[in-house]
Amino acid sequence: MTDDMDFTKPQPDLAAASAPFKASGSRFYDSKVAGQVFRAAGTEEKLAAEQVIFSEDNAKSRGPSRMYYVVDGEVMLSIGGRLLETIGKGEVFGEMAVITGRPRSATARARGECVVWSMDAPQAQAAIGKVPEFGLMLASVMYDRLRFVASQLAQRTLARGAAAREATVFEPVLVTQFERALPRSAVVRYNAGTVIFKEGQAGTFMYLVKSGRVAIAVGANIVEVVGPGGTFGEMAVVDQSPRTARAGAVEESELLAVDRASLIEVVKKQPAIAMALLRGVADRLRHMNEKLSPGA
Repeated sequence: MTDDMDFTKPQPDLAAASAPFKASGSRFYDSKVAGQVFRAAGTEEKLAAEQVIFSEDNAKSRGPSRMYYVVDGEVMLSIGGRLLETIGKGEVFGEMAVITGRPRSATARARGECVVWSMDAPQAQAAIGKVPEFGLMLASVMYDRLRFVASQLAQRTLARGAAAREATVFEPVLVTQFERALPRSAVVRYNAGTVIFKEGQAGTFMYLVKSGRVAIAVGANIVEVVGPGGTFGEMAVVDQSPRTARAGAVEESELLAVDRASLIEVVKKQPAIAMALLRGVADRLRHMNEKLSPGA
């Protein structure tokens, strides 16, 4: 099916998302599940009052990045000395650096004496393999954040000529593993100029690009172009929500269509794929935040 492929023409607005950026604010976050996963896969740590857990300049960070679950006490997150938020019992923080492997963007300090459980990237990946729901929960929390940013971006028109991000998620070996782990899938083909989905539609499938290129647009802005090895449409599949963006083939494209049940089976068999998906959405969130920054 073809349609008018004008990605510069705004589409009907979706209701603006208002989810807070703390994980616990998401309707998908379950502190009980998070606590069970951290206790099973992580390490208990006792923190002294005012102890720096990690810092935005990495000067006081200890070894590889870890993500944390607060068992008792409170942790303060700040940037440049300015308090952002306070993380309390049953909440998770520090996950972005573990998922992306990038430096910290904030400083975390124990407000008083605290007890936390922590996991590094290998522990988190192993935990997701055992409890796929935990990976989907983390993804859904990040999607909530992404929807919030998308709702803001949809109200703006970026500077003329602003470059769309070229997005890729999987290395070739992961693409092969992904396809082999699928219990079922369908290969679909779209001609250049064909709309794949629009905002507000129900999402039955996520897609992995086997060949070609697909543009992702929010409001009047093309924010991303997905090439071979890249994925899109995961948000609606993971948390069964309406589509937040439009997608259309920039050139003739061959896509692997994957439903929710198949995705969960893949995560069980290949937890590294879940981490790759999480890295993809984290990079997407970072990119869209940059688009909202002054001067973008």
